[in-house]
Amino acid sequence: MPAMYHELLNQDLQPLGTAVTAWRRLAEACEETHDGAHARVSRPLIDAKWAGQSADTGLRAMAVTQSILTTASRNALLLAAVLDEASTRMHAARQRLRTAVAEAEDAGHRVGEDGTVAARPRQPSPDDLADQGRLLRESVEVAGYQSRIDEAVDEARDASARAGRALRELDPFTLDKEYGAQTTDEAAARLAEAHGIGISSDAIPTDRPPAEAARWWSGLTDLERDILVASYPTEIGALDGLPAETRDEANRAALDARLNDLRAREHDLGHHDRFVYDGLTRLQGILDERTGASDEQRLYLLGFGTQDDGRAIVAQGNPDTAAHTAVLVPGTGTDINGVGGQLVRTERMQEAAIRLGRGDVSVISWLDYDAPEISDSVITRGRANEAAPDLRDFTAGLKAAHAGADSHLTVVGHSYGSTAVGAADSGGGGLGADDIIVLGSPGMTVSNVEQLHISPECLWVGAASDDFVAHNLSGLSLGRSPQHFAFGDVREMPVDTTGHSAYWDRSSLSLTNMGRIIAGEPPLNESAGQ
Repeated sequence: MPAMYHELLNQDLQPLGTAVTAWRRLAEACEETHDGAHARVSRPLIDAKWAGQSADTGLRAMAVTQSILTTASRNALLLAAVLDEASTRMHAARQRLRTAVAEAEDAGHRVGEDGTVAARPRQPSPDDLADQGRLLRESVEVAGYQSRIDEAVDEARDASARAGRALRELDPFTLDKEYGAQTTDEAAARLAEAHGIGISSDAIPTDRPPAEAARWWSGLTDLERDILVASYPTEIGALDGLPAETRDEANRAALDARLNDLRAREHDLGHHDRFVYDGLTRLQGILDERTGASDEQRLYLLGFGTQDDGRAIVAQGNPDTAAHTAVLVPGTGTDINGVGGQLVRTERMQEAAIRLGRGDVSVISWLDYDAPEISDSVITRGRANEAAPDLRDFTAGLKAAHAGADSHLTVVGHSYGSTAVGAADSGGGGLGADDIIVLGSPGMTVSNVEQLHISPECLWVGAASDDFVAHNLSGLSLGRSPQHFAFGDVREMPVDTTGHSAYWDRSSLSLTNMGRIIAGEPPLNESAGQ
């Protein structure tokens, strides 16, 4: 112990902090280089359908290089985490040691160069019971100080040993034997869990309310968050209540990994996987096209999935900082390959709301349920009921993640999407929306507005005069038509478009009024010359 005691007592731990910062910067540099290579080199070539033997060789080489950059980034983050954990524990051990030494010396005892505590010299009288009592108390006191010193040194020794073991495992060539991002993620996660870095998948509150997830995330250090995003991008990206920027970063990494996996099996994909692969490839292309966009036009990938016909949650504008946020729930026939069309709608909704100058606006396309095909599923409530709890969690997560004052929240349901919105708002604690807009609704799963959590004066119903779904399918099996007087005293949103899907036509009163409600303003009864 003597050498370890003296070293810890006088140890300068600042170099450890400097090393942590350096490794984090290296991780960021590798990740930025990876993203730049993908966006400016390989992605354009893939989009251009570059093919042939040269293309196969070239794209494979680029994939290997980009995967190695991902490996290097994760390795650097893990190294930083190991050193940070060691630094934290060493600082605490050194502080406990110095405190124990100072208190022992203040009590008049002597602490030797080897860390041994000796009681202050006394010549007690063998016949003086009080003197003997003081001696006994001092012996107990000395033993206490000695125990504290020994424990501090042992803690430092353990921190050093654990860090050493972890660092020996972090061979830069072990994480990427197959040059696959998914392999890298899994290996990084295993190392993070196995070597006491303080990161574990068990700690991720995947089944807890969004508010709890938000509190958990806010209690982590920046480095812990970085490691979690790098090691568990799928889990972190799907967690309602976390910041939009965090979920976007995690989901883009998970999307890269999923596409890499599908791309490796491209020639053997079945119908479903081929369908989803095409949709996710289009989604990634859309995201890449917006790289470097303005704050208003920036896209945030808040979720995606390969189940059913594919899933995607994409925000235009940051919902965490927006004064007004809208969530568009699409309806029948929407799938992963239709995300581009949904984003055209959200972009127009955002433009219409921003034009009013009431603050920043974020509009989100929420395709996180299995929207019905043109089949019997469109006239049943099953898909809407399945979507309801996830939609409630998502809107609760928006509120939990929002910075500062609450954002004004509008939920917009089109076609069967309004059925999903109705199911969500009628169950649990509702959607927590300030306004709900339903367009071309076939029913909201309820017979009266009083069965919803939204106030009647905040439920806006729009239907074109020739909207077949709203006027011919509504009120059959999905609940009473919200257009019907018996549904309750709801608010009409005036529209001037025709058909079932034209509500987003530019320069229309329909789109203008959507924007006004999203921005917290009442709708107009006639076009304002837009």
